[in-house]
Amino acid sequence: MLDYRFIVDNLESVKKNIADRYMKADADAVARLFNRRTELTTKLQALQQQRNANAAAMKGKLDPERRNSLIEEGKKLKEDIAALERDLAAAERDMEAEARRIPNMAHPDAPVGKEDKDNLEVKRVGKPAVFDFVPADHVKLGQDLDIIDFDSGTKVSGTKFYYLKNEGVFLELGLVRYALDILRKRGFTPFITPDVAREEILEGIGFNPRGEESNVYSLEGEDSCLVGTAEITLGGYYSGMILPREKLPLRMAGLSHCFRREAGAAGQFSKGLYRVHQFTKLEMFVYCLPDESGMFHEELRAVEEDIFSGLEIPFRVVDTCTGDLGAPAYRKWDLEAWMPGRANPPSPTGGEWGEVTSTSNCTDYQARRLNIRYKNADGKTRFVHMLNGTAIAVSRAIIAVLENFQQADGSVRLPSALIPYCGFETIRKKN
Repeated sequence: MLDYRFIVDNLESVKKNIADRYMKADADAVARLFNRRTELTTKLQALQQQRNANAAAMKGKLDPERRNSLIEEGKKLKEDIAALERDLAAAERDMEAEARRIPNMAHPDAPVGKEDKDNLEVKRVGKPAVFDFVPADHVKLGQDLDIIDFDSGTKVSGTKFYYLKNEGVFLELGLVRYALDILRKRGFTPFITPDVAREEILEGIGFNPRGEESNVYSLEGEDSCLVGTAEITLGGYYSGMILPREKLPLRMAGLSHCFRREAGAAGQFSKGLYRVHQFTKLEMFVYCLPDESGMFHEELRAVEEDIFSGLEIPFRVVDTCTGDLGAPAYRKWDLEAWMPGRANPPSPTGGEWGEVTSTSNCTDYQARRLNIRYKNADGKTRFVHMLNGTAIAVSRAIIAVLENFQQADGSVRLPSALIPYCGFETIRKKN
């Protein structure tokens, strides 16, 4: 959430930012309610002063007529103060509700655009694979190798669920351990986080837990939801707290299942493991001082690049456009891996890029909503900056491994970095 005073003082910039993000929010309403709150606060303070004066006057020696007059005046002041307090509470409630709809300001260099096609490519690492055969997509590879079972997942749980089996199980666990070891060496504290969070935490992070547009599974009869990412549980870990300045930065790595409704997600690029209702993800999270968040955003991106460079998977980095940022993000980098199975029609040299990780600098937007602060050098409390980044989203990493390392005989060799974690070099068809 943006600071109310910032919205009022930068109203036109805030309104332009809302338009650039293609979101619906009423900054004018926030400004109007802010001024209304100021007016009501001033009136309330004046009446409270009168009440104090009235109480002081009652302590003196008074004739009966004067005492009765002061009593009546006191009753009237009490009623007027109560009415003003109700009006003030309503104005503050309405102002907060409107302010929560306003997205974070976007970085000045973030490309202005509506959707992912407007993202700006800034870097490429590795060369897309060229095969001497027509490569298969991960759906066919997973079925032929008997490591992914989509049919049974659909029968038991519904569409967009799946079973991993045989070497697929070790591939998932190997990817997690591979990424965890990288993060541990970089000073991240590892967590296995809850898969459930209270709605107030989701709202604080910037997720919409209810309504048709929500991508969240709500728990019936509870004020809780299944999390779509450990960003929620790591971000809520210090909610309502003042962090010691000397403890910052805090680097956290959270392993969790992720549950997403993915309502309306369709198309050839959404098939198989790319968009599913449940998957495993290792998430990075950083709490830091405000003037250091840009530096840590680059650090998170560098970790993501190291992870996929180590897996020998070609990828590119894109600067995410304003319309694709998400409300809390000030700036977001996406890593998109080369996915040969996306070639249409299938081709030895074809393929498309598919997002495998992202990292966002959310500045103090989430901290303000969750009330997470620190004390600066002069003892005043300030909001921390909060950042998140995907270390490994296992389902999409599996896509990239299977499709890039497939062999002409239908087998898949593993990247050398994964062999020690998985215990085998190649996944072969079963007899």
